[in-house]
Amino acid sequence: MIHGGELSIQVIFVYPLDRFDRRRPEKLEGPSMGSYVEKARENHVKKKVEEALRSKMKAKALNECDQYVSKYAECATGRTFSVVWSCRKQAKELNSCLHQFTNDTVLEEMKREYMLQEEGKVSASAI
Repeated sequence: MIHGGELSIQVIFVYPLDRFDRRRPEKLEGPSMGSYVEKARENHVKKKVEEALRSKMKAKALNECDQYVSKYAECATGRTFSVVWSCRKQAKELNSCLHQFTNDTVLEEMKREYMLQEEGKVSASAI
């Protein structure tokens, strides 16, 4: 803008309050966003507990996929760099099996079960 022969610059900052604004949680819009926040809060566990649950999940997955682990180990025995292309089929089979037991859905279910157990302990000790 030019006012009276001098140049002035006008800067306008606009901060929209959208559904992701953390300062205003009441502004969350839509059923999916609200239900997501509620689910996240109900399955919230401490970091150490989550690490223990992840470890338990991985151990269970390795136990369930034992036959694929054995096939991959057998293929990889005596190999170094060639294991990448020589055992590709076995690696894919192992990974697809492991993924069935190590995904976010399984972890959320384990968290939910843990929270229910903890609630049961608290209510039993209160009686």
